[in-house]
Amino acid sequence: MSETSNYTAHHLTVLEGLEAVRKRPGMYIGSTDSRGLMHCLWEIIDNSVDEALAGFCTQIDVTLHDDGSVTVADNGRGIPVDIEPKTGLSGVEVVFTKLHAGGKFGGGSYNASGGLHGVGASVVNALSARLDVEVDRSSKTYRMSFRRGEPGTFADGASGPTQDAAFTPAASPELAVVAKAKRGTSGTRVRYWADRQIFPRSAEFSYEDLVDRARQTSFLVPGLKITIKDERSAASQPTDPDGGAGDRGGPPATQVFLHTGGTADFVDFLAPDAGVTDTWTLRGEGTFKETVPVLDERGHMTPREVARECEVDISLRWGTGYDTTVRSFVNIIATPKGGSHVAGFEAGLLKTIRKAVDANARKLKISAKDSRERIEKDDALAGLTAVVTVRLAEPQFEGQTKEVLGTAPVRAIVARIIEKKLTEKLNSPKRDEKAQSAIVLEKIVSEMRARISARKMKEISRRKNALETSSLPAKLADCRSDDVARSELFIVEGDSALGTAKLARSSDFQALLPIRGKILNVQKASIADMLKNAECASIIQVLGAGSGRTFDLSAARYGKIILMTDADVDGAHIRTLLLTLFFRYMRPLLEAGRVYAAVPPLHRIEVAGRRGREYVYTYSEAELDRTVRRLKKAGRKVKDDIQRYKGLGEMDADQLAETTMDPRHRTLRRVTAADAKVADEVFDLLMGSDVAPRKEFIVSNAAGIDLSRIDA
Repeated sequence: MSETSNYTAHHLTVLEGLEAVRKRPGMYIGSTDSRGLMHCLWEIIDNSVDEALAGFCTQIDVTLHDDGSVTVADNGRGIPVDIEPKTGLSGVEVVFTKLHAGGKFGGGSYNASGGLHGVGASVVNALSARLDVEVDRSSKTYRMSFRRGEPGTFADGASGPTQDAAFTPAASPELAVVAKAKRGTSGTRVRYWADRQIFPRSAEFSYEDLVDRARQTSFLVPGLKITIKDERSAASQPTDPDGGAGDRGGPPATQVFLHTGGTADFVDFLAPDAGVTDTWTLRGEGTFKETVPVLDERGHMTPREVARECEVDISLRWGTGYDTTVRSFVNIIATPKGGSHVAGFEAGLLKTIRKAVDANARKLKISAKDSRERIEKDDALAGLTAVVTVRLAEPQFEGQTKEVLGTAPVRAIVARIIEKKLTEKLNSPKRDEKAQSAIVLEKIVSEMRARISARKMKEISRRKNALETSSLPAKLADCRSDDVARSELFIVEGDSALGTAKLARSSDFQALLPIRGKILNVQKASIADMLKNAECASIIQVLGAGSGRTFDLSAARYGKIILMTDADVDGAHIRTLLLTLFFRYMRPLLEAGRVYAAVPPLHRIEVAGRRGREYVYTYSEAELDRTVRRLKKAGRKVKDDIQRYKGLGEMDADQLAETTMDPRHRTLRRVTAADAKVADEVFDLLMGSDVAPRKEFIVSNAAGIDLSRIDA
C-alpha cells in the first residue's frame, strides 16, 4: 500500500470553538508563564478601558484575591444581555464563548479600541478553570458562569465561590437574573481563576506590573480612576506604598490612580532628569483609506474601502541627561516594540531637527568640517523623554500580543504631524520657547560632535601590537601580558607614587597610569570638555573601549582597573572624581565589577621579635588602637615611633608591594552600582552643578561626622 493511501481525511482534526485555544494557548497569549497569565488579565482590563475611551466608564477596580482569582469591575455600559440574532445567544455568552466576536469589528460601538484579534474575553474564558461574569443593566444584575469555556452552574457553599465547587454543565445556557441593581447603575464584573492545567503553579500575577499598567493607563485616559487591590497572603504580598518588593506581611496593598493632565503628565513622571525644555504637546489628526472585509446584509464578508481617522497625541521634552525614554501606545495599548507610529515619530523628529540645525548653522558654530557630518537619530534622541500615542479604529498589530503596530499609513501621518508641530515650536517667536529651542539644538549638535570624537577615539584606542604602542600615552607603564582577564591597570595619584609603584609592581601583568592630581568633574562638564581634558582622554585611550554610547566592554584592554590613591581626604576626592568618570562614560565596567579601589595602610607598627623586627600594618585609627593593645597584652615589644603614612610616596617598593599591589596580600574594594538610578541621583547630588541640594545635604549630615577621621 502506498504512503498516500495511508493518509486520508480521517487523519485531519477539526477543533471546534474554544478547543483551539486550549490546544495551542501560546498562539493566542504568547506563552503560558507569568507573562501569558498577565496578558489574559490585560485583555479583561482593556475591555473596561475601551468603555472609558468611548466615554461610558469612569472607574475600574482590579482585585487580586488570596485564592488565586482576580476580579475586574467597571461602571461602563455593561455587556449587552439581549439576544444576538445570528447565534440566538445572549450577548454575554457570545462575548465569552465565541472567538472573533464583540463590538470592535466595525459594529460602530467603539471608534478606538485595542482588541482586534479575538484575544479577549473568550480566550481568557477558555483558559480559566472558572469564570463568573455579572452585568448590571436596566436595574437588574445578570450572572453567568463558565468552566473552561463551557457555561453551567457551580454549587458554591456558604464560604463563597471557589474553583473546586461542583460544576453542572447547562443543557441550554441562560443568562440568570440574580439581583436588583440600583436605578441608573450599569457595569460589568468579571472574576476568574486561571486554569492550572494550562498555567504552571510558578506563573503568578505580578502586583508591580499591574500597578505600572494602571498608572500608565490613568495617564493616557485622563479622568479615569483605577483602583488596584492585592488581597493575597502576606508571604507573597508587597506592602510598600510604591508597590515594590518592600517588607512582607502587611495589610492588603491598595493603590488608586487618577490623573487629569494626559500625556504631558506622563512625560513629567517618566523623565529621569531635569528638563532643558518644557513639556511640549504635539497633537493632530490625519485620514487614510484601507480595504477591509465588512459584513454585508446577507452576512457575507466582502472587501470594502473605508476611510479611517488617526488621532495623534505626542508629548516630549529634552532633559539635561543623555538617556532616551520613548513610550508608545495605540488606543492606550502599550507597544513596547514600537511599530509604524514610532517609526513615523523618529523619522519626523530627525527630519525636523536636521532642517533646524541647517537653518541655524552659523549660530551653532558648525564648521565646514562638522557640516560633512549629519545629525543621526541617536543625537536627536539623547536626553529625550517622549510619549507617543495614536488612536484609530481597528489597528492592525503584528501578532496576537499587540507589541508592534503594523498599520502602515500611520507612519506618514505621525511623521507629518510631528514635522509640522515641532517646526512651529522650534521657530516660535515666544521668548521662552525660542531660548529652549536654542538650548536643544546646541545639545544635539554637541552630541553629534561627541559621537564623532568618541568614534575617532575608539578607532585609535584599540589595543596596539608591538609596532603600534607609540600611540598610547608616553606616561603609561604598560604590562607585557596580552591576557586581558589577568592584566591589571593601576591608576596612580601623582608621579612620586608612580616611581615607587614601578618598583613594586609585577610588570608581567600590572600596568601603571599616573594622573596629575584632581581630574575634571565630568558630572558638571560637557562631553566635549571631558574629551578635551588630558587626564580623561588618557584614561579612555589607555582602556581602549571608547566612551559613552560607543563604549565596548569586550574591547577593554585590562581585566581590572584599580584606583590607587592616598589614604587621605584628597585621595578620596580624586577617587570620587575618577568614579564619576567611570559611572558617566564607562558604566559597563562598573556593572561588570571590573573597577576596584586599592586599600593602602595608614600605619606601620614595628614589633621586636626573636627573628628581628617585624611589621604590622593597620588601616584605621581604631584598628591601630586594638592592634597595639593586643600586641602588648601578648608580651610583644612595640616601638613607640609608629609610622603614619600620609601618602603612597612615603612607602618604599617592598612595603607598597606587600600591602597594596601583591595579589597574595593586598586588599581591594570592588566598586559596584547595583541600583543605577539611585547611584545616578547620588552622583548628581554630590558632583552635579546644582549647589543648593548639596549644601543642604552637607549641613544636615555634618553632625554625624567623626572629626577624628578627617585628615586635614
